[in-house]
Amino acid sequence: MEQFPLFLNLRGRTVVLVGEGEAADAKARLIVRAGGRIVPAWEAGATIAFVALDDADEARAAADALRARGLLVNVVDRPALCDFTTPAIVDRAPVTIAIGTGGASAGLAKAVRQRIEALLPARLGALASALHAARAAMTVRWPAAADRRRAIDAALAPGGALDPLDAAAADSVGDWISGDAAVAGDRLETVRLTSTDPDDLTLRAARLLGEADHVFHRADVPAAILARARADAVRHVAEAPPADPPAGLSLWLSL
Repeated sequence: MEQFPLFLNLRGRTVVLVGEGEAADAKARLIVRAGGRIVPAWEAGATIAFVALDDADEARAAADALRARGLLVNVVDRPALCDFTTPAIVDRAPVTIAIGTGGASAGLAKAVRQRIEALLPARLGALASALHAARAAMTVRWPAAADRRRAIDAALAPGGALDPLDAAAADSVGDWISGDAAVAGDRLETVRLTSTDPDDLTLRAARLLGEADHVFHRADVPAAILARARADAVRHVAEAPPADPPAGLSLWLSL
């Protein structure tokens, strides 16, 4: 991972924007959409800064001065001078998808964004809002957090009751909670890896890595493979699959 992805709440916060012209205008539109307040120079309480100056020396000097004030700075079209970059954005508020290339290619980020835009229904944000509003009801329906997560995972899976690519999914949340949706029981799945390259993972292996609560693996399984598992999945180095797997979905990886 070249950069750490982070969603920053700018609502009501001050953002420095140095420069004029099309590039500055584009950044200003993003800041305003996020609810930020724009100022042309540093002032106390500023959160981050953008520099959109054509002259390289002026841009560097402005960035250095703002950075000296403790701000993180983005210098438009100069990745080497940036503390952070702005991604291509798919906006289905409150769902936001950001595609970044670490400044390597804005064109590639744009192309990927356009592909994702074509896939996602306009009402995806409504599904997120409906799930948020139903949190209390979901807790009553599935009191155990692990059961609740597995029920949600199953509902949001392709073809599930709340498939995110189904434009009508937002209207189905209530019926899903009150229905007879079963939660998958505790189980152990085995994935035999065919190579050490994560790009060679089968669709099944990638899906299971993304769902597993516990990942059991030998010490020779590469970190690049383990990185495809959920960040909060518990990793266990072991020589054999567990005889008595813990609660939830456990995964045994072997080469």
